[in-house]
Order: sequence, then C-alpha cells, then structure tokens
Amino acid sequence: MASTYDLILKGGTIVTPGGEAAADVAVKGGRIVDIGDFATASAGQVFDANGLHVLPGVIDSQVHFREPGLEWKEDLESGTRAAALGGVTTIFEMPNTDPTTTTPEMMLDKLARAKGRTHVDHAFYAGATNENAEVLPEMERMDGCCGVKVFMGASTGSLLVEDDEGVERVLNAINRRAAFHSEDEYRLRDRKSLAVQGDWTSHNIVRDAEAAIMSTKRLLRLARKVGKRIHVLHVTTAEEMDLLADAKDVATVEVTPQHLTLTAPDAYERIKGYAQMNPPIREEHHQDALWRAVGLGIPDVLGSDHAPHTKEEKARPYPASPSGMPGVQTLVPVMLTHVVDGKLTLARFVELTSAGPQRVFGIAGKGRIASGYDADFTVVDMSAKRTIEHAWSASKCGWTPFDGFEAKAWAVASFVRGTMIMCDDTLTAPGIGEPVRFVETLKGKVG
Repeated sequence: MASTYDLILKGGTIVTPGGEAAADVAVKGGRIVDIGDFATASAGQVFDANGLHVLPGVIDSQVHFREPGLEWKEDLESGTRAAALGGVTTIFEMPNTDPTTTTPEMMLDKLARAKGRTHVDHAFYAGATNENAEVLPEMERMDGCCGVKVFMGASTGSLLVEDDEGVERVLNAINRRAAFHSEDEYRLRDRKSLAVQGDWTSHNIVRDAEAAIMSTKRLLRLARKVGKRIHVLHVTTAEEMDLLADAKDVATVEVTPQHLTLTAPDAYERIKGYAQMNPPIREEHHQDALWRAVGLGIPDVLGSDHAPHTKEEKARPYPASPSGMPGVQTLVPVMLTHVVDGKLTLARFVELTSAGPQRVFGIAGKGRIASGYDADFTVVDMSAKRTIEHAWSASKCGWTPFDGFEAKAWAVASFVRGTMIMCDDTLTAPGIGEPVRFVETLKGKVG
C-alpha cells in the first residue's frame, strides 16, 4: 500500500548534512518523515521542485523589527512579511525597541504581539542593561527567548553596557550564549568630533576599526575570565577575524551580507545615508579579510542585521542620519549570487544560514533536512536572474541598499513546518509563525 503524506517536495536537488542529492522529501505533521523516491506515494500537496534546489529553511538570527514604539519604521507583521518573501523561514528579533525588551513582562508582550501576526517562526532577545542582570536568568529561560543581547557600543536605541564591570556582571548572571554588539563606547565618544557634516564617508572614521578591535579584545578577555560563551555580531575587521580564529573555545562569529558586498568609500558616495550602519561598511581590505575568514570557516552565522529607517530619516545630513539598513528580504538573493560567482559554496551558505544558527543557539528541531526535523525549506532557483529594486521591498521603509543589484539566484518558495508560506513573490499562508524552541529551555513533554 502506498504511503500517504501531508506534503511531498518532488524532483528537486536537496541539500542535506551529507551533501547534495536528487531526492524527494516527505512531510507529515509539520516534520520531515522520509527522504527518497516517492513516485507511488500520495500527498495532500505535491510541490514540483524539478530544476530547483531545496535548502533547509534560512534562519536570520539578527533582525530589528522596531515593535513596539517605532512602528513607523517596521513592525512584526511587515518585517516577517519581508522575511517570508525573501525566503527566510525563522527570525531572531532584537531588544532595542521602545520600551526595550529588558523585563519578563516586555518579553511576554512581544510574544503576544507576534501571535497570529507573524508569517515566519520567531524568537526574541532579552536586552541587557547595567540595572537588569538579576532578571536576565529568568528571561533567558522563557519560551521564545533566543538569548541575551549586549550593546558594548551605543547604536540605535538606549541599550548600553559599556564598562568591563557591567559586561562581567551580565555574563556571570546568565548561562546561555550572549550576543554582543562589539564596539568600544569610550573610543566612539572620543571620536564623535571627527564626523564631517553631510559627509557619510566619515562614518567609518568616527567608528573606526580600532573601536571594534579594542572592544572585541576586551570581550574575549572577559568571556574567558568568567568561562561563558559569547557570540560576536556583525564582525567587520581583518584584525577581529584573526582574534576570533584563536577564540573558538568561547566565541562564535556572525558576518552580514552588507559587509561582504558593500565597500567604503564607494557605498557612501553612491547611496549616501542608505550605506550607514553600525559597525560601518569598511574598506576593501577588510572585506577581503571577511571573505578569507568565510573560506576558513571562522564565521558561524550569517545574519542580515535588518534595521530599517524611513527614507526621510535617512535623508538627513550626516551625522543626523540614523544608522541601519533593511536586509532580511535580500539576504538570500545577495548571498546566493555570491555562490553563483564562486565566492562560497552552496554547502557553506547552508551552514551559515541554517546549521550554524542551530548549533550556535541550540535551536530545537530546525536547521537541516533530516528525518524528524521541522519541515522548513527555502526553495531556490540557482539560475534565476532578477534585479533587486526598491519597489520589491516589503519593509515599511520601502528601500534597500541593494537597489539595482543583479541577482543570479532567487528564492521561489518557502515552507514553515510543512506549510507553504511563500510562492513566486506571494505570501500564501499569513500569520502562521510560532515561537522557536531551544534545547536549553525545553519544558514539559518533548516532541
């Protein structure tokens, strides 16, 4: 008797832990149940993946969706819509909202806001301050919390833990891996006067490489002192990559598509305020070092650092213009274009966007195409040629720093727990997002 499934993805090239293979994937109850040839099987839905690659669902572990308090820039609905349309199936959202996510009550508020309004699975960071170390252990154990985020250098919002004593207090309080924005606040303050009015090319002079290097040296010393795990976000410098290559015992590493694709001063001269983010877009020799590090396996995760602002806000003359750019919707086509161009392999892309996040954050049941895992898939056409345009952006901000980018691959469909959420640039199952589960905080019945 032929087997019956909820969903079969047929005829595609799947990317599994064992490599690429021509195979079908069978799904039942939201999970992968078999991989093979199901020519005689029946299913409630059959997706024809002939000529396409079926990847594990892409996980973007750094986004800023601005809700609550800054919804004119973005909210959970619009941000996860952009994620879904770009082929991202899971997001981790940052705590620098208004109010900040620094109490258990605010974590519960975000989870409540997400219910029925998010189109992909989601988790939220708890924000660390100099005053809330005592509640962080409770927050990091809450359902839907992906860990603690610490800003060592001020960026967008009011969260800041700039001193060694504060960082050590946070690390001593928690047990899970903490994520860090690593720039030295003291040096940033000293260099504010170097900002040139209306000249965005001065941004990476104000926030120079040394500010990042100094901070990461301090952070690694403190992590080893207290014996805690850290995750260094959006690394931008050659020197930091050398430091972090020698610190894999305590540190994992994130890079972004922006820092791998845009360079200074060209980006600032060409797109002006749209190129402004923290840490900054840097010179070509730093980007070359990031790519070398990718090839050596040093970065563990690729995150978009999606951080939108309105066109009007971005048009203010530097330094009044805010830092941050959208990226969740463009992560897949930009990085797969680099795959087509030979800068990284498809297997390395999968490692950075699914297996890597799963390992770094201890995600339960996601991150690979294997029996028993959530049926999260990003289906891509590795020969699709399309131009990224502002008009394609689903973010409330309505722009992208990659306007005019000639993409050589594209996400054509995505699935979350066996449900197709996007097909051919159309949202097909709105509002199904659920909180991500983590192995360090599983409660009650597992399964």
